[in-house]
Amino acid sequence: MKTIAIVGEFTEDSKSQVFLNQALSDIKKRYGYDFGFEWVNTAKVEAKKENLLKNYSGIWSAPGGKFNSLEGALLAIRYARENNIPHLGTCGGFQLTILEFARNVLGIKDAQHEEYDPNASTLFITKLACSLAGQRLKITVKKDTRAFASYNKTEVEEDYYCSFGINPAFREQLNRPDLIISGVDTDNEIRIFELPKHKFFMATLFVPQANSTFDQPHPIVLEFVKTCCKIP
Repeated sequence: MKTIAIVGEFTEDSKSQVFLNQALSDIKKRYGYDFGFEWVNTAKVEAKKENLLKNYSGIWSAPGGKFNSLEGALLAIRYARENNIPHLGTCGGFQLTILEFARNVLGIKDAQHEEYDPNASTLFITKLACSLAGQRLKITVKKDTRAFASYNKTEVEEDYYCSFGINPAFREQLNRPDLIISGVDTDNEIRIFELPKHKFFMATLFVPQANSTFDQPHPIVLEFVKTCCKIP
């Protein structure tokens, strides 16, 4: 049986995390896919590294607040990226996925997240001028991307639970052939990105699992699960 690692610390007070569990459970029940999922503490990832991660068929970088180990969360993302392991990051997971890319692909070694170190010199992820938490907003999806293949449409609406995002000062550095900005909002801010040469590597600032139901699983979550389970 395939197992998906959800990297983060689960709390029942986090709606986005509860939605995540429910979305995966619904997909498993509806389609009968042979997979399991479990939450993996970021501190354990930092301590055990690849010895822990190699047991999983996919990694979901979880939404939620500040995790126990930023380095553990980033290590899991890097492991998925470098080893072609299916990966999905949502909300906080989006922010950390961008941070890992900044440090290890862009070479900005001191890139930091404001929630973890507000006094850092290079804040790649910063508090949004206007929090998106509780908002449902339109997104334009770029054609010929994995995101478009999932949605099969160019205009969607999604729910947000976040107060942090990409520092606008670094926006241009993300215009690269090895990273596709596959979804933007009405202000052209990045809301979905993916790695085109990867089996499945996507991150969304919104929370797709919030719009996933038993009868209508969210297409991005469904495609992630199918890739983890090697289902066409």
